[in-house]
Amino acid sequence: MSALAELRSSRHAATPMEATDTAHLAAARKRLSAAQRAWLDDNGFDARPGSMCALPDASGKLARVLVGVDAHDPLSALAALPMALPVGDYAIAAEGVALDTQLAALGWALGAYQFTRYRKAKRAPATLAVDAKTLAALKPLVEATQQVRDLVNTPTEDMGPKQLAEAVKQLGKAHKAKVREWVGDELLEANFPTIHTVGRASHRPPRLIELNWGKASDPKLVVIGKGVCFDSGGLDLKPSDGMRWMKKDMGGAAHAIALAGLIMQAALPVRLTLLIPAVENAVAGNAMRPGEVVITRAGHSVEIDNTDAEGRLVLCDALAYGAEQHPELIIDFATLTGAARVALGPDLPALFANDDTAADAVLACASAVADPMWRLPLWRPYRKMLESYLADFANAGASRHAGAITAALYMERFIPEGMPWLHLDTYAWNDADRPGRPRGGEAMGVRALFAYLSKRYA
Repeated sequence: MSALAELRSSRHAATPMEATDTAHLAAARKRLSAAQRAWLDDNGFDARPGSMCALPDASGKLARVLVGVDAHDPLSALAALPMALPVGDYAIAAEGVALDTQLAALGWALGAYQFTRYRKAKRAPATLAVDAKTLAALKPLVEATQQVRDLVNTPTEDMGPKQLAEAVKQLGKAHKAKVREWVGDELLEANFPTIHTVGRASHRPPRLIELNWGKASDPKLVVIGKGVCFDSGGLDLKPSDGMRWMKKDMGGAAHAIALAGLIMQAALPVRLTLLIPAVENAVAGNAMRPGEVVITRAGHSVEIDNTDAEGRLVLCDALAYGAEQHPELIIDFATLTGAARVALGPDLPALFANDDTAADAVLACASAVADPMWRLPLWRPYRKMLESYLADFANAGASRHAGAITAALYMERFIPEGMPWLHLDTYAWNDADRPGRPRGGEAMGVRALFAYLSKRYA
C-alpha cells in the first residue's frame, strides 16, 4: 500500500467509532436510539475485544460504529477494522473507553498493510482520521514497518544480496549518506573472511554494504543487520519444512535498514554506520564444509561445527569491523536462532545486552511503545558448549541446550570489553493473520530501539 493511505489528517464527515467494553456497554447503549439498540441486540454485540457492530441511522446509512476493545492493548484495538469496515472515513469518538490515540491509530495503519508486488490488493482499506500532529508522528513509524514487511516478504529471486545493497543505496541517496560495498573476492582482500566463506557457494556473490551518515563530532553508533537472503543450511542441509520460509533470513538486515532510516529522518545527533553482510547460504562444490577452520577478521580461529549456524559467521566480521570504529554503542538485528522461538515464541524477540543500564532502558521503551521483547542472559559458563579441540572455539556445538544464548555468546567474543552492545534475535515473521499483524514479514523491535535511541540522543 502507498504510505499512510490508511490515515488522513482531516475529520470532516468521518463516521465516529466508539470504543467500549463490557463495563461501559450500558453507557454506550444509552447514547443510541431505540432502533439502534435493537440492531445491537439482533447482532449479538457484547463488547468483547475484537467485536464490532456498524449502526445505521433512521435512513439506513452508516451512522456509528461500536468497537469492543481491551484498553490495555490499544495497538490491537482498531487494527482489524481497516479491512473489515466499509471503505470510507472514520474517527475515534470522544465518548466511550479512552484509548491511547497514537497507539490505536498506529495499530489501524499496521492492520491496513497489504503486500501487492505480485497481486492486486484485495480491497482498499478504510481510512482513519487523526490530527496533524499524530499523523506526523506516525508517518515514519508506519513507513519503517511497511519497509521491513516488504523486504522480508519479497522472495529471494527478487531480494538477493544485490537487491539488499540497492535498498541501502536508495536509503543513502534519500539522506545524502555515503554508501560503499565489498563484493565477492573483495571481501577476502579487505579481510572479511567469514562473510565470504558463508556466501561463496552462491551464484550471486556475497557482499558487505556500509552506509555512513552524520557529523564526525557526534557520538558513534553502529547498526548491523544479518542479511542471509536465503538459508539452505549449506551442506548441513535443512529439511524442506525448515527451508520453506528461509527467504526471511534477511529479516535482521530489513530491521537494521528501517532503523537507520528512522535515525536519519529524525536527524538524531549521531555518527551512524549501517553494516549489512548480505549472502546466500547455498550448496555447491565450493561450499564451506563442517570441520573447516576459518580465521575471522578479529583473528579468532573458528571451527565450522555446523554450516547452518551461518548467521553468526557473517555477523562476526561485521561486528569486528564495527567495533574497530570505536562506537559508543553497537546494535545488531538477526533472525538468528530457532532456540529463541522455542524459548519465547514468535511474538517476543530475545534481547541480549552486555550493558544493564541500556538493556533496562530499551525494555522500558519497548513497553511504552507496545513493541515487546524479552531479555535473555549472556550466561558465560555456557561458552564451554562452543569449545573446539583444534580452534579457538566453534560456531556451534553438540548440545541443543540454550541455543539462543550460545549464539549470542559466540558474537559477544567480537565485542571489545566495555563497549555497549545490544543484540536482538528476532523472528521477523507472522505465521498467521492477526489484527495489525498480517501473515508474513514483520518488524519486531524497530520502534522500541528507535524510541530508546531518540531518548538517549535527545
